[in-house]
Amino acid sequence: MAATTRDVDLNLLTALDVLLDECSVSAAADRLGLSAPAMSRTLARIRSAFDDPILVRSGQTMVPTPRAEAVHAEVKAVLERSRALFARDRPVDPARLERTFTVVANDLLAGALADRLLPRLRRSAPEVTVVLLSEGPHPDELVLREGRADLEVRVITAPAPETRVEPLLVDEMATAVRPGHPLTRGPLTPAALAGALHVVPSRRGRLRGPLDDALEAVGLRRRVVAAMPTFASALQLVAASDLVSQVPARTGAPLVAALGLTALPIPLPLPPIDISMGWHPRHDSDPAQRWFRQQVRSALSGLAPAAT
Repeated sequence: MAATTRDVDLNLLTALDVLLDECSVSAAADRLGLSAPAMSRTLARIRSAFDDPILVRSGQTMVPTPRAEAVHAEVKAVLERSRALFARDRPVDPARLERTFTVVANDLLAGALADRLLPRLRRSAPEVTVVLLSEGPHPDELVLREGRADLEVRVITAPAPETRVEPLLVDEMATAVRPGHPLTRGPLTPAALAGALHVVPSRRGRLRGPLDDALEAVGLRRRVVAAMPTFASALQLVAASDLVSQVPARTGAPLVAALGLTALPIPLPLPPIDISMGWHPRHDSDPAQRWFRQQVRSALSGLAPAAT
């Protein structure tokens, strides 16, 4: 018989959350500082409480049951509300804070955060860990709702209705070429840009973008020869060839410099790149989450202005 409400140890929710994050008893045990046998006993208690297997073996891995998937987001929400209840109005002491924050961002923004955020955290909050996840193919609106990330830092075009969105910075596209590329020998014109061979960064493999619309508006078309999953992979091709690519001027500047590339202003009107920070409202009252959002805000505010 499943446990009644009076019998349930609410500490099991923390263990359940970690088990469903890891889908591994041993990995969950490591995160919680328990032995594998103790974690197995905890899983048995969770199974009894929910009257459900929760995790089942599938080949060499474990996968959550439909019941576990259905409750995971609510379990995270309950835990966040509980932390906020006890932490409300308490100032955060970064030096003593032990938390892991997960951020979804493309490779350029992840690199900018790693470069600008991690050094200051090592100094002021040495026990804080940051996990940077690629945007990936998953539905964007579910990442925050299901608790797989604390923050999104990206162009947020269609957020879930409950998502809190805060603008961070505005960027603009530039054209990246290798040093000495023919396009660097004179002012870049729309015709010259259209005549080059292009590689586009697209996590979904899209071959068209705003640049195509701008070129077609003046009667031009470009030839796209490849799509790459990240900006870094596209720019590595650019560095080794006569291909050209587009890159956000502000957030892409460190990578452009590291690869020794040249960024050229695009001589066409393109829509601005509005980069925002998004989070689930269950994090609104958590002082640690508010503190972390301020760290991200400060880290990105110092990026060099976009090229003009």
